[in-house]
Formats: sequence, structure tokens, C-alpha cells
Amino acid sequence: MPQHKLAEPFEFKNKVTIPNRLVMAPMVARASEEDGYVSDDDLRYFALRSEVAGMIITGAAYVIDHGKGFGRQLSIAHSDNVPGLTRLSNAIKKDGAKAIVQLYHGGRESHPAAHQMGYGLGPSAMKFDWLPYDVKEMTLDQIDKTIAAFAAATRRAIDAGFDGVEVHGANHYLLQQFFSVYSNHRDDEWGGDLVRRMAFPLAVLDAVMEVAKDAGRPFIVGYRISPEEVHGDNVGYTMTDSLALIDAVANRGVDYVHVSLWEGFDGTPMDGDKPIGKMVKDTVAGRCPVIVVSNVFNQADAERALEYGDLVAIGRAALIDPKFGAKIVAGRGDEVETSVAGRVEELAYTEDLIEWFTGSGKDLLPPLKGLE
Repeated sequence: MPQHKLAEPFEFKNKVTIPNRLVMAPMVARASEEDGYVSDDDLRYFALRSEVAGMIITGAAYVIDHGKGFGRQLSIAHSDNVPGLTRLSNAIKKDGAKAIVQLYHGGRESHPAAHQMGYGLGPSAMKFDWLPYDVKEMTLDQIDKTIAAFAAATRRAIDAGFDGVEVHGANHYLLQQFFSVYSNHRDDEWGGDLVRRMAFPLAVLDAVMEVAKDAGRPFIVGYRISPEEVHGDNVGYTMTDSLALIDAVANRGVDYVHVSLWEGFDGTPMDGDKPIGKMVKDTVAGRCPVIVVSNVFNQADAERALEYGDLVAIGRAALIDPKFGAKIVAGRGDEVETSVAGRVEELAYTEDLIEWFTGSGKDLLPPLKGLE
């Protein structure tokens, strides 16, 4: 593969062009005000990374108050969030990158909301050993209002000047919970067989895409998915199930599918040896591009990752070197930093983010080299 491949512009089918094939993966920055409004910390963090990739996706932004999952998490749940979000999109776009906001509901993992309400919300009423609260089944009215909240959040993203949204269907949050047979025990139109377990994530996507059609400009809609949910004997869904959902997502004309991987961009499913990225590419069959992610820390990693997807997302690499993409595009890939040791103060991390990596979230997050 020619070394300049990463630096090539990429055009989506809706004619939006990004300046290179690198994407900053959505990562919660723990930088917003406690009530979700954009803060100066948010602006510093993203402005510093405005050249890290050709497309930059914010960390999860909650679309409704009972979906808030973290302290200092970004909100897109209210119309008065829009002025701050406008400043945020401008900070991201100042050097030519496209700005995408990730739309999120934590479901049962909405810890701050659950502590406030006294319970969490999910597709079914369940008790989970790791949650200090019970989970109640969402009512039909709550489901309808949550779908509407994703649509309203899309309108706010448009008004705030973002170039697109990513629907967060991965990482055990609400959309994945509805898709998972482990979490979803419903016997109505929102649960049961595979088709009905797909109904909620697809309804959210449909609502988002309907609003996006009225953006007044080409507007990107992506969908992020965890390719399987298998934890020992607990099987929420298989790779085969996931490919069925991905096929339905692609049929709706989504602009990209973003595969959330943990073991590496070349990872394989639990019961197979074909790389997941290639399985997803075969399934979408050219209907939309595929973004792969995980364990990309330098130019060589990113070039290899392009063998498995159309675009390459960087997570920890974007935290470590805010100029990752700019260096590669300029032919200085050998200058990419691979550790934060001795550099933490210049990287615009908040104390909350540092604590998450070194304390309360240490067992949940992948290690950040130099911040062990």
C-alpha cells in the first residue's frame, strides 16, 4: 500500500469530503460542565486536536437527561446546549476537519441519572451484580420519547454547525441493550426474535436520518456497533446477528458503519478467523464505507488498518499526539509520539480524565502509555 494512502481525501456518497482517511474515535473527555454544557476545558481539548484527523467525533453526548452516563459528560439534550455546541464545532473544524457529534443514551449504564432517579432504565427489568441500583423496563411512552430525543438532538447538531452525527449503538449502551437477547426479554414489538430486537436501534436511526434529510446541506449520519456480545456463557448476540443489523443499517443509506473493536483493528470473532472488518466490508458490499479502530499508534499501524476498512479511527493515539494526522499527512510520521510520559500537562486532559485512566476507570479502559 502506498504510504500516501492515509493522506488521500475521502468522499462520502453524500459528497462530503474529508481531507484524509483518519478519524478521531469518540472518547468521553470528562471535560464538560457537570450539567453537560460545553466548557473551556472542552474547547481546549478539541482545539488542540483539530489536526489529529480528517474527521473528529466527539465523545458520547447524551440526548435526554435520563441517558446521562458519566460525570462531566457532554449534553445535546436541550436547546440551550446549542450555543456551546456551536463553539465546540468551530473549535473542531478550525483546521479543516469535519466535526461529528456522537448521540448516546446509556440505558442501564446511565449512572448519574440512575442515582438521581433511584433506578436505571433498560429494555427489561433486571438486576445486575455490578450496578448499585435496579433497572426498570422502559415503557412504550419512554421508548417513543427517547427515539424523539435522538431526532431532536440531530436537529441541534445541525443548528450547532456539526457536519454529522454518529448513532452510538455499541459498548453495552441502550441501543446495544435492546439488540442483546441477554438484556432484552421483551415480548412486544421492541423485543423477542432478532428482527424485533433490531427494531429500536433501527427506529432511532430512521428518526435521525429523517431529520438529517432536512439539514439544508449534506449531513453525515454514521452508526457505531460492537460486532458481538459474548462474555463466556453469556451471549447477547453473535457476529451473525450483528451482520444482519449492519445489513439493515446499510440498507437505510447510512453514510458509514463504525466497528467498535477492542483486540485490534484486525480482530476476529469469537467463533471464526476472518477479520471482523473484512466481514463487515463484505456485508455492506460498497453501500457505505467502514471505519475500523483499535491499537493504531503509528503510521505503520494505520496503513495496515486500511486493509480492513475504508477509514481508520484512532483513539489513544489521538490522546497521546494531537498532531497525529498532521504529521502523517506532512510526511513526518516518524515524529508521532507514542507515550504521554512527561507531556501530560501539554495535552489538555482534565483531572477527571486522568483519574478515570488511573483510578475509577482503570479496569474498564485500555491503558494509556505513560499514564500507567
